[in-house]
Amino acid sequence: MATLLPAFSAVAVHAWAAWSFGSASAPSTTVAVSVGGAAVLAAAVAYSLLVDGVAGIWGALALVAALLLTVATADQWASRGAVADCVVVKVHEERHVSVGEGGGERTAYRHTLRCPGGYPSALAENHRIAPDGGEVRIAYDPRRRVAPAVEGSSPPWGQAVFAVLLLAAATAAARKFSRAGRREREAR
Repeated sequence: MATLLPAFSAVAVHAWAAWSFGSASAPSTTVAVSVGGAAVLAAAVAYSLLVDGVAGIWGALALVAALLLTVATADQWASRGAVADCVVVKVHEERHVSVGEGGGERTAYRHTLRCPGGYPSALAENHRIAPDGGEVRIAYDPRRRVAPAVEGSSPPWGQAVFAVLLLAAATAAARKFSRAGRREREAR
């Protein structure tokens, strides 16, 4: 049971997130976040109860991180069914400094937009998408369930791969340290 929990949880959370982001009959944001959060919490608690010791704690943390990355991936891959040609009014550059080991500087660009109909009005990216006064084509969800994105931008495969790696680690720990697996090994 413990070895199936990470994969089952990921499929369930991804299905819930994809439905919440993309379905015409999706629940309100409050319901979507509440149910999704409860599912992530339930998976972590079940995992920590099924897997012994420190491996249960670390595996549950890996599972939670993987499930949150799964939701972020579903958000990035959600349909943005409308497209608008927008003018970049102003680009605000923000530098963020990380403190601690491996610290560095990261720059975020917040683009103020003028789009037909007034939405979207802003877009944040890790690079400048156009100069002030330039035009950019933005894909967005008219229901505003997912954030707008530059049309044709590729989904972030890195977070999906990292989610799979975390799920694999949680599954391996469950296989080795689960209570049921321990009883099987002791019976031999």
